[in-house]
Amino acid sequence: MTDIDRRTFVTTGAALLTTGASLMLLQEATAATREAANHPLREADALSPPSHLHASVETLAMEGHTMGEDMKHCIQLCQDCHALCTQVIGHCVKLGGRHAASDHIRLLMDCAQLCASTADFMARESTLHERLCGLCAELCHLCAESCQQAAGDDQLIKQCVELCRRCAGSCEGMSSKRAA
Repeated sequence: MTDIDRRTFVTTGAALLTTGASLMLLQEATAATREAANHPLREADALSPPSHLHASVETLAMEGHTMGEDMKHCIQLCQDCHALCTQVIGHCVKLGGRHAASDHIRLLMDCAQLCASTADFMARESTLHERLCGLCAELCHLCAESCQQAAGDDQLIKQCVELCRRCAGSCEGMSSKRAA
């Protein structure tokens, strides 16, 4: 096993573990939200918000940080883009040649990592998610260009080009929400 294969294997494994943990946390948060919606608050709970919250729901709503359908769609695209870029890394390494060029592999890794982080920022409705979405859109465009140059007639890499472009467009929309 060459050094690039080992590094790719370790990095890809770490990225997959991170994604799995993020998805488990997202599922737990969704379940907790549904549970809270189905059970009325006790009077004591209604009077005092949990101490771990730094911003009130009213503040988040006023700043436009509510989880709308656009954000849910963008989160899904970022998660899908992360998974596909991670898959394409291994695929390109197996293909070798121009597909396994270090700049191309690094760009795929960067795109996968940033897509996962961006999805996490949006899922927890971070006040900084718009900024991260802007950077994610830029990186997805770069990744799509790199994959387009390497694709040839490879269908998996062509899928990556298309998904990166869709993710970039969605992230651009999310990054401009605040400016609008």
